[in-house]
Amino acid sequence: MNKLGILTSGGDAPGMNAAIRAVVIAAQQKNIETMGIKGGYQGLIDRNIDRLTPFNVEGIADKGGTILKTSRCLEFMKEEGRKKAVRVLKEFDITFLVIIGGDGSFKGAEKLHHLGINVISIPGTIDNDFAYTDYSIGFDTALNTILDSISKIKDTDLSHDKTTIIEVMGRYCGDLATYSALAGEGEIISIPERKLDFDTICSQINSKIASGKHDNLIIITEKMYDIQELKKYIEERLKISVRTSVLGFIQRGGSPSAFDRILASKMGVKAVELLTEGYSGLAVGIKENKLISIELGNVNNIPSDNYEKLRLLDTFSTFNKGDQVLS
Repeated sequence: MNKLGILTSGGDAPGMNAAIRAVVIAAQQKNIETMGIKGGYQGLIDRNIDRLTPFNVEGIADKGGTILKTSRCLEFMKEEGRKKAVRVLKEFDITFLVIIGGDGSFKGAEKLHHLGINVISIPGTIDNDFAYTDYSIGFDTALNTILDSISKIKDTDLSHDKTTIIEVMGRYCGDLATYSALAGEGEIISIPERKLDFDTICSQINSKIASGKHDNLIIITEKMYDIQELKKYIEERLKISVRTSVLGFIQRGGSPSAFDRILASKMGVKAVELLTEGYSGLAVGIKENKLISIELGNVNNIPSDNYEKLRLLDTFSTFNKGDQVLS
């Protein structure tokens, strides 16, 4: 019987467990034994490997995080660490490997592919920062978690006529900020793809205040500003009180949405199918509601759909300007 190894790496994302479950069930149907590698690449190097059966993965699809745990592995970044990982895979007679994670996990998968391992990757990251796929596992759940928080913050902002800066995750991708602002009616959006300077943010707030709106929401992507410095600048410039809210890791946890569970299940099955059909070094994705696969080396070589994102922001900005004129 062939053996398939599966690991989760990097930041956890809601839906990873659903993907694990799908891989295990799809592998069993093809008479392949699944080996769960616990703790990401570090767990692989440390031989932290146990058999996974459909019984082991019952009832995990609705759970956040990952039952296989995850970690960041400095040892794997070095050639000797990767060679050790390959030796462990051969020691356990693991023929196929499925890796679920983000950009760093994909780079590791590509390295293993070049070392002769049959590997397929599944995008599991709330940041949605892969150019080749419309969605990564966990993005939809994180987005809805942010929207829930925004709704609560807006209630108290309205009650006190307060302006609040909300910092969301996303690393170098503005999808979470953009879509949470559009769905949550955020007034001002600043993302890596279109970063606003402090004066522009102040100008936009001032325009909203002039039109009679005092409970304004500023949504920004992490790592762009010192949020306390931005708060101080706005307060001194506009003579208003500003609150800040860094949502942090609350965005990564929680039960995955139905969308993420279904997406993860489809991608898990697709990964097993690709491996058994003789493919390796590919990443599974979804484009225009169809599952796709692409070489790992090309996942970020495809131009991202920033045009559509920025077009939405332009429309939103125009709406705000029109609202100001009407008022």
